[in-house]
Amino acid sequence: QLQLVESGGGLVQPGGSLRLSCTAPGFTLDYFAVGWFRQVPGKEREGVSCISSSGGSTNYADSVKGRFTISRDNAKNTVYLQMNSLKPEDTAVYYCAAWAVQAMCVMSVNAYDYWGQGAQVTVSS
Repeated sequence: QLQLVESGGGLVQPGGSLRLSCTAPGFTLDYFAVGWFRQVPGKEREGVSCISSSGGSTNYADSVKGRFTISRDNAKNTVYLQMNSLKPEDTAVYYCAAWAVQAMCVMSVNAYDYWGQGAQVTVSS
């Protein structure tokens, strides 16, 4: 079964940048839309961004528009989330997820079939 692995999390100061990566060892992500979600203790998981299988369609939560950029390199079987101008409010566990569609993506948790284990992102001075 397809499994996703996140990497690139860590501690960063407010205003700093971080890039998360998502890959699927032993599988290809070419035919999957991929979403990034985040969760903090006591709250439900929320959508951050997503990208279609071709990369032709993307969506962003209002809270991250202009600061985060999702991209994919199918040749490297990797999806990225570039996070700039980070704020303490961005602190969360970030998850990537995959959905077997081609032409679009959504940021609904229930739409996605496969999930990574999460990567901690902490924004603090």
